[in-house]
Amino acid sequence: MNHRDFIKLSGSGLLTLFLSGCGLSALTNKPETTANANANDHIGENKMKIVVITGSPHKAGTSALLADKFIEGATSAGHEIFRFNSAFEDIHPCQGCDHCGMNGPCIQNDAIEQTLMPKLIGADLIVLITPLYYYGMSAQIKTVVDRFYSRTGSLHRKKSILMATAYNSADWTMEALVHHYETLVRYMEWQDIGKVLAIGCGSRPIIERTEFPNQAYQIGYNL
Repeated sequence: MNHRDFIKLSGSGLLTLFLSGCGLSALTNKPETTANANANDHIGENKMKIVVITGSPHKAGTSALLADKFIEGATSAGHEIFRFNSAFEDIHPCQGCDHCGMNGPCIQNDAIEQTLMPKLIGADLIVLITPLYYYGMSAQIKTVVDRFYSRTGSLHRKKSILMATAYNSADWTMEALVHHYETLVRYMEWQDIGKVLAIGCGSRPIIERTEFPNQAYQIGYNL
């Protein structure tokens, strides 16, 4: 896709929300309220421990905005949030040594092992948020995902959400990433409860003019 086609598509308002499971039902079925008391009725009910893992090396980038808005919504709903910005932590890739025996500890005594892993084990919901790099997740967040191996059994049967941003706006832009994510969900026996796939969002000013940030907020708020 050339630059002219991108500008034409990104300016046309062709925005896409991909939600599944209870994320979709919550967003479409929850009635709007104007009274503060009614809006806050669900706060404290079914409170979850949520781990948000970001994969962008840009602190104020497009996917960082989705993370911010999701956390804002989930916090407003009374959920407990732990955010791990993988691009700014001391992390190292899986060495395939099998020292952990899939049940820990990992031989890499880094931020994943010391800080993130205890939060992941105790989490009800894991949220993966990444920019699209060569039609997959960023290397930083993939490093974290590979290290799931060290606690494979402990990380099974949780809920999950995927959020991603991309410059391209073709209908196949997110296909490879989604397939990878859905394979991970299947293997880990997770319950996918939502996706926000922000195509045609090559910069912060562009995504700020779309509905994607609000969609991220609504998924968090409606959990």
